Amino acid sequence: MKDARASAGLPFMKMHGAGNDFVVIDSRGRQSVATARLAAALGDRHRGVGFDQLAEIREAEGADYALDFWNADGSRAGACGNASRCVADYMMGVLQRGAVTFTTERGRLAAVRRQDGLISVNMGDPILDWQGVPLAAEADLMHLPLSGDPVAVGMGNPHCVFFVPDAEAVDLEREGATVEHHPLFPKATNVEYATVTAADRLRMRVWERGTGVTLACGSGACATAVAAHLRGLTSRQVTLDLDGGTLEIDWRDDGVWMAGPTAHVFDGVLTPAFIAQNA
Repeated sequence: MKDARASAGLPFMKMHGAGNDFVVIDSRGRQSVATARLAAALGDRHRGVGFDQLAEIREAEGADYALDFWNADGSRAGACGNASRCVADYMMGVLQRGAVTFTTERGRLAAVRRQDGLISVNMGDPILDWQGVPLAAEADLMHLPLSGDPVAVGMGNPHCVFFVPDAEAVDLEREGATVEHHPLFPKATNVEYATVTAADRLRMRVWERGTGVTLACGSGACATAVAAHLRGLTSRQVTLDLDGGTLEIDWRDDGVWMAGPTAHVFDGVLTPAFIAQNA
């Protein structure tokens, strides 16, 4: 059955967490509309709306809602921490609660509103085996056989984390694009460059798989914090300064928790013509 919104337009929300920006479509109680083609069209910052990721909210069994993610090129993303926090903020308002549960490809996750107002989300346990990341072949995740001695961590998405003397000096567009499609990563990878600035603080910049340079990446911040602790550089609690803001990571026994700011910027409606052209 054709969704009635095709003739009435499609409502959406524009949100961001620390500059990591998203289009969010609430499809609860309605037919799912997000597709690779629609995501790529919406992600175009000149001909669409523009975003780092698209998030679609759906009904779920055993949780308050489900979330699906797409990158700006139309490819699927298994996780998106900052979008998860933004949607959790929205859904807490809808449900009039200070905590929610939701499902993604990672399984059932949880989010809470802290006393300071920040939204904290449990991104689950890090994936620390080569097949789960995934890598194309068995390798030491703590010392990948790549120039720069990076670390591989899975957080629903694959991540390749480099620790460098000065993250600001990295040519992120050139280096990130090269590493993203290295043959070691059969599904490509997100790429992070981090510098230890204090015993509990990191400066991080990120190239996101399927999107490019972004101002922040939640799953990337989690992966970087995990990698830093496993390398003996920081404790399990660390603050990360990204291009778009600050995120707090706490790797606990029940998963990697991430907290930071959220913003609901505006609401809009996609025209029937745009939907028809990109169905």
